Amino acid sequence: MGYDATIALSPSVPALHQVPTGPGKGATREEKARAQATEFEQVYLSTMLKQMFSGLSTEAPFGGGAAEETWRGILVEQYADTISRAGGVGVADAVYRDLLAVQEGARS
Repeated sequence: MGYDATIALSPSVPALHQVPTGPGKGATREEKARAQATEFEQVYLSTMLKQMFSGLSTEAPFGGGAAEETWRGILVEQYADTISRAGGVGVADAVYRDLLAVQEGARS
């Protein structure tokens, strides 16, 4: 019996070297809501960009293969993260406002 050291990369699983950027233990509810809204926008952008890139062909002389599919997923995730950190497309702001409204309604 041998030890299998292969690791399957999946675009839905964060890389091991990524440090969580969410709020810490002492974060306010507004900070937690903002972090959740930003994460939601990143997932939304990643899903949207994956659909945009899914129609691209991987033809010779530079394209093709399983490695390109793996790296394309990682590239799409990085695009989504960069867009979100640069201000996003407005989804995080709308989700943030709704999260705060729901929390205020629950407190009443």
